[in-house]
Amino acid sequence: MVCKQSESFETQAYQALGKVIDPEIGVDLVSLGLIYGVTCDQKGVCTVTMTLTMMGCPLTDVLNQAITQAVQELPGVQTVKINLVWEPMWTIDKMSREARVQLGMW
Repeated sequence: MVCKQSESFETQAYQALGKVIDPEIGVDLVSLGLIYGVTCDQKGVCTVTMTLTMMGCPLTDVLNQAITQAVQELPGVQTVKINLVWEPMWTIDKMSREARVQLGMW
């Protein structure tokens, strides 16, 4: 079974990624607004398009490993690719209201 791009796959992927916590900030990557998209092709290649809060983040490898582990557990995912982008640039405006409250930025 290979994954198919669908709303249910995307929902499952975002739920899985919502469990990946940024160890420095203590908030999940989805709530931080770092995940820009998740796709999966018929060969089971899942691509996570994301950014980081800053270039040169020392936790890039740790986050990549946690993302890969979380997404690889989804049905049909064979390989995980992380597409790290800097456009559009991340700002605190991308954070969810809950993340802002959690971080005391209301």
